[in-house]
Amino acid sequence: MPSDAARLAAQLDPASTVLLTVECQRGVVGPDGALPELAAAARASGALANVARLVAAAHDTGVQVLHAIAERRPDGRGASRNARLFRAAERLPVQQLAGSTAVRVADPIPVTEDDLVVRRLHGLSPIAGTEVDALLRNAGCRTLVVTGVSANVAIPNAVFDAVNLGYTAVVPGDAIAGVPAEYTAVMLRNTLSLVATVTTTEDVLTSWRLPRRDR
Repeated sequence: MPSDAARLAAQLDPASTVLLTVECQRGVVGPDGALPELAAAARASGALANVARLVAAAHDTGVQVLHAIAERRPDGRGASRNARLFRAAERLPVQQLAGSTAVRVADPIPVTEDDLVVRRLHGLSPIAGTEVDALLRNAGCRTLVVTGVSANVAIPNAVFDAVNLGYTAVVPGDAIAGVPAEYTAVMLRNTLSLVATVTTTEDVLTSWRLPRRDR
């Protein structure tokens, strides 16, 4: 029987893995973002720093990086309004307007010209109703590593959608954040662990450092 480390390394083969960052944008997790409690949790927990470490390692190992950004038009056209969350977002002091600094990938996450960026105007999921699935298939993706925010809504949406579409989902639990901060552990333990491989940033990085012959 292969060890847990060997199974994880097999899942995380750089040739068939894509790293997804979810809403890691300045207007969400930045110091002057619209959701200061979530931004504080992402930074204090180390989740944002761990996303940055994973992205940097992905760049080094040839893993495709895809940044999923939530934004809205200044006139609101195309935006969802069928949930309280959407209506509350309309009243926030910082808006995720297309073309603004709020929808740029937040520091300290590195971005290169090889990264893919998908921007959505509607809904809760970074995958459903977007071009992400087609991009993943074109990239030869079999495993999707899901990182970012929030553990309350977008992260479970991404994981469920990935699994429903036939991908293996891997979630480094220390590279996601939600509010209250302690809710992230509850979501990981009681929900995401049932459908995804829950691991750590360090274990993902270790897997990517392994020589190919050890996979």
